[in-house]
Amino acid sequence: MNLAVRPESLVEADRLMTICNACRYCEGLCAVFPAMEMRRTFADADLNYLANLCHQCGACYTDCQYAPPHEFKVNVPGVLAKVRNESYAQYAWPHFLSGAFERNGLVITLLTSVGVAAFIFGFVAVKDPAVLFGRHAGDFYKVMPHNAMVALFGTVFLYSILACVLSLRTFWRDINGGKSGGGFAAFWQAVGDSAHLRYLHGGGGGCTSEDDKPSPSRRIYHHFTFYGFMLCFASTSVATVYHYVFGWKAPYAYYDLPVVLGSLGGIGLLIGPAGLYLLSRQRDPVLTDTAHRDMNTAFLAMLFLTSLTGFALMLLRDTGAMGMLLAIHLGVVLGLFLSMPYGKFVHGLYRFLALVKYAADVRTGKFVD
Repeated sequence: MNLAVRPESLVEADRLMTICNACRYCEGLCAVFPAMEMRRTFADADLNYLANLCHQCGACYTDCQYAPPHEFKVNVPGVLAKVRNESYAQYAWPHFLSGAFERNGLVITLLTSVGVAAFIFGFVAVKDPAVLFGRHAGDFYKVMPHNAMVALFGTVFLYSILACVLSLRTFWRDINGGKSGGGFAAFWQAVGDSAHLRYLHGGGGGCTSEDDKPSPSRRIYHHFTFYGFMLCFASTSVATVYHYVFGWKAPYAYYDLPVVLGSLGGIGLLIGPAGLYLLSRQRDPVLTDTAHRDMNTAFLAMLFLTSLTGFALMLLRDTGAMGMLLAIHLGVVLGLFLSMPYGKFVHGLYRFLALVKYAADVRTGKFVD
């Protein structure tokens, strides 16, 4: 990239990494600083890599002797947060949709509103309007045919997967110098680090929230959110096997595996996002990228609403409210799927690839000049 047009955030990140590379006081806090020490200079790709490797625990800010009000004004979490959020737009596919990251809250709100309205209109237009408010003994497919539901959500989900994969491929090639692969050992190391959220320990005590005291709360709520999402995904997968392999049709009893998995996952997606949102309101703004705060809020709100509408639909599926609740729930899920490649969802994917690269570099002892 031409240095004359280098984004201000990358210029500042370069300055901070140069200072930190000379100091090295924080090298034991997380993976960012050992990865930084493998470099003498920092290209844009290096800074994007380090930014996505950062878990924004805040420990380096509270420990730093050069943090404000020192004249060096070193604020690694805040600056890397900005670089990280801007990197999502830089690597987005197709690139003309990268602007969705800038007004993410508005985009997601519009997508969800349109999705809900479309389902309500579709149910009424295609079928007798009375079907929307009738009692169907929990059979969702009497409101929307199974094949139509699969075709719509399958298409949207596959597009989201494609967009994420192509974005991640560009990111990986950039941070890895065009080379491929990190090896199975590095991959599994990254899986373990991600599963345990190793770098949300913040050097041992956890992340800083409303004050300088470290707390494990942010890590705990991340666990609720991540594993809640994975349990919901497992629920959908099991239900797919039930339907196509065994011919067992929904609705399923409350004690059946898809419902149990979905309920446990739904609880996680209520507790986790709510907790993370409350913590985000308490965190010192200097540790965050306030310009993109709505992207984080919109993502947490979508996860929370997906779970909330899902529970409402499950509990009231035998009543006349089922049709309207189904339209609302499907609209929220559609909005979530459509926004996945262009919102905070991608942060986990980018961070995982950064962890793969870090594990590979550590194992090979790679030094980047």
